[in-house]
Order: sequence, then C-alpha cells, then structure tokens
Amino acid sequence: MSATITFAEADSLAVNDITAGIEGAAVQAGAPAQKQYAPLERPDLAYTPEVAEATAEAYEKVKDFIPAIEWAALAPLIFAINKVKKERDAVILAHNYMTPDIFHGVADIVGDSLQLAKEAAKTESQVIVQCGVHFMAETSKILSPEKTVLIPDMDAGCSLAESITGADVRKLREANPGVPIITYVNTSADVKAECDICCTSSNAVQVVEAMGTDKVLLIPDQYLAANVNNQTDVDVLTYAGSCEVHERFTAEELRDYRAIDPDVKIIAHPECPPEVVAEADFAGSTSHMIDWVKDNSPEKVMMITECSMADNVASSTPGVNYIRPCNLCPHMKRITLTKILDCLLDMSGEVIVDESVADRARASVERMINLKN
Repeated sequence: MSATITFAEADSLAVNDITAGIEGAAVQAGAPAQKQYAPLERPDLAYTPEVAEATAEAYEKVKDFIPAIEWAALAPLIFAINKVKKERDAVILAHNYMTPDIFHGVADIVGDSLQLAKEAAKTESQVIVQCGVHFMAETSKILSPEKTVLIPDMDAGCSLAESITGADVRKLREANPGVPIITYVNTSADVKAECDICCTSSNAVQVVEAMGTDKVLLIPDQYLAANVNNQTDVDVLTYAGSCEVHERFTAEELRDYRAIDPDVKIIAHPECPPEVVAEADFAGSTSHMIDWVKDNSPEKVMMITECSMADNVASSTPGVNYIRPCNLCPHMKRITLTKILDCLLDMSGEVIVDESVADRARASVERMINLKN
C-alpha cells in the first residue's frame, strides 16, 4: 500500500476556498413549489395541554438533554410541524447529526445521508424536507427527481463537499488518465456527475477494490482515503478535502481520555485522521457506529463524531453511558424547528438539480447501489 497523495499540494491544482460554494446551477432556490402550493397560515404556537399530550412521547426520549422549561417552547413547534407536514404530504428526513428535538420530534426517517435519500425515494410522499446539509438534499433530489425537495436553510453547507467542484474533478481526470475516480457521497451533484462511481464511508474499501485497477482516486476526503489505503493493496490517491468536525479530533486527545478512564470504549468515524482511527476500538460509518453500540452494549462509550449523534442514540441504547467530546457541526445546526416550519408553510428552500447534471450524478450513485460483492 502506498501513501496517499494530496493533489491540492501540486502546483496545478488547489482546493477551492470553502466559501466558494457549489458550482453553477446545481442547486438553487427554485420557485416551482411556491407556484404549485399556496402558503399556509402560521399556526398558534401556544403550549397547551393538547400540545403537551401530543408531544409527550417525543419528550420522553429527549428529557435527559432538554429541560422541561425549554420543551415548553419547542413542543408547540413540533406539534405544528407534524400537523403541517400531513397537509403538505411531506416526509421529513433527519440526519444522525440533527439535534434531538428534530431527530425525535418531527423526523419520519432518520439515518445517514445516502440511507435517507434511498428511503425517501420509496415513500409515496411528494414533498421531502431534508434536515441536513445541501449535498444531502441534492442526493434526495437526484434519487427522487419527480418530488419536491426542500431544505430549511439554503446556507446549510459542508466543509467537505465545498472543498471540491466539478471543474476540480475534470482537472484531476486530465492529470490522471485512465485512473477511476470515486467520490464520497458527501459531495455536490456536480462532483458526482464528473466521477465514475460513488462510495460511502462503510463501503469505500469494497468500491475501491471493485474497480479492478491498481490505482484509484478517492475524493475529496483525504482522511477517509488514507484510512481506506490502510485496508487495501490498491494505491489510493486523494484530494485534500476534510470535514471540519472530524479533523479536529486528535490521537493525543483519545489517549488522554483512556488514561482518565481505561474502561471507556472509543468508536470513531473514518473521516477522522488515521492516527485517531488507530486509537479507536472500532471505526465505521454513523450507521455502523450505532449498530456497534447496540450489538456490544458497552458500559461506557465515546463516539468520535458530531456531538448530537450520541444524544440521538442514547434513548435506544439504555444502560450505555455516553461520554461526549462535543464537536458540533455549525452547518447542521443551521437547521432548526422554526426553519422547518417556515419552509413547510411557505414551500421555500426548494432544491433543484439541473437535469443533465442529475442524470450523470444518478448514474454514479446507482453504480454504487448496484455494485455486487
């Protein structure tokens, strides 16, 4: 296995500034949904006995994280969202990194980004509200082109997705003729459209080895690629993208936690640097991390990933004590109950993917989905 190459260090290529955003017309605030649907009147947001009763089950799951006095302000929003989404024939998708009030209060489908998009495509609902970041909403639109996809905050971006553009991929292909280009699903539709196949953090090794070549490009997450490179004989080259949440964890930090509490089990996301993954008892995608906790029922566990995930999993894993090294994603936290309600009332924040881009991006996603072991 050879070392991962960072192409952003080469003179001919550079990682785009995170504020540059995604290219062209791949995502835009569109008007079609607002023309099709009339706005709804804003409901009363009083905390009534009816609201308390209707939201009691949700509060039971979050009571350890949300004080009762705060719930009195959140419950009316949850009650209103659950009522309005039925009027809109909408399904709400919530990523594992959403706050507990969203995850347990209003979400119909929860999980990692690709899982959400795949499950939403199976539903009969014609409106999808994506509680996550923009590349997730794009993926939902790619897999459900006939449906209306809304994101409660159009500025909910992602440091990893915004580290690379379709133009960057084209330069990589020119510089590396014949080398398959695999893109992590945490990328824009424009990037997916320029690549040969997608991968997730859980199937990246499988996808790399399925290419049948001795060298591949795995973009844009340099740490995911480095971790994959340590598990295969294929030469894995990458781009210098990274998640601003996961890159902040350090191996020294994990060793310090173990010194304080030798019994704690540490599980890490593969977007973390390799030296962090090496210190963990297990590494895997968000869904695999959840499965590991459920299967192993450790007394104490530390999830080396976005902080909200531990809160969301805690209610379904009684008896497990979560130690939280709290790194929050500022982009995920742009999604709030108030913004979810607003987008449903006004049908605002519609995500539109250009058809020519969507067709090619869909092909990359479907090649991964249809990949056989």
